[in-house]
Amino acid sequence: MNAISCSVLVATYNRPAALELCLVSLFEQRQLPTEIIVCDDGSSIQTGQLIERLKQLSPVPLLHVWQPDEGFRLARIRNLGFAMAKGAYIIQLDGDVILHPLFVQDHLYHAQPSYFFSGNQFKLSADSTQQLLTEPSLSLNALLRQSHWHWSSLRVLTLQKFIARFYHWGTHYKYVLGCNMGFWRQDLVRVNGYDEQFLGWGWEDTELALRLINRGINLRFIRLGAIQYHLYHPTASRGQEDINRARAMHTLHQKLTGCQKGLQQHLQQLESPLSNEAELG
Repeated sequence: MNAISCSVLVATYNRPAALELCLVSLFEQRQLPTEIIVCDDGSSIQTGQLIERLKQLSPVPLLHVWQPDEGFRLARIRNLGFAMAKGAYIIQLDGDVILHPLFVQDHLYHAQPSYFFSGNQFKLSADSTQQLLTEPSLSLNALLRQSHWHWSSLRVLTLQKFIARFYHWGTHYKYVLGCNMGFWRQDLVRVNGYDEQFLGWGWEDTELALRLINRGINLRFIRLGAIQYHLYHPTASRGQEDINRARAMHTLHQKLTGCQKGLQQHLQQLESPLSNEAELG
């Protein structure tokens, strides 16, 4: 069994029913993480109440970091989670996924120095999502029956490392999914985490991946493993996408390895009294 200490970060915003399914699937992992940190981009009180209740059920420490709702600030709330994390390895998720019981184990199976990883996801239909949200007792087997022949829901351990070795060249950074990534915490510190100038949906994960690559950290993809089932939701507003894409392409062409407004400010803040803007629980 891999002995790497691991923090799982779960990003959420005002979707407590989906978050509960996600967290319960984390509690049922074959290989448990060291801790779970819910990174909350300004949800209302219902999310905090849910987390307080689930703390009684969690087999590992369950923490909650929250920031005021000032629009889509996913980059910042994830940086706050990175700053809090005690694990040497960090797996980040969105709070609207259900995890295969071997999800964490698969990520740690791949973890190695000087690499970071991105996995895939199986997208559930709107009908299936509604059924799961209204009937939480439905088992993972019900999901498997509807996705049996879809490659993104298949787990084949013996092929995972073979695929990871060869599926990483060219412009594959474009296929990074922020909802399913694994990094060494020290590598995130080296590139200053997410660039908090990214506001609104899109490209913040790609830009972070580019800085890691520019720093000499290699990107690989996990396929046929680290499976997650994505609960359907309407597409988020993409009004900032062009601006965010341009920022990511600037990082690509200038070969940037850091950012001005990132993780370091929160690491420094945790060494002094916490401000009121970020609430920890």
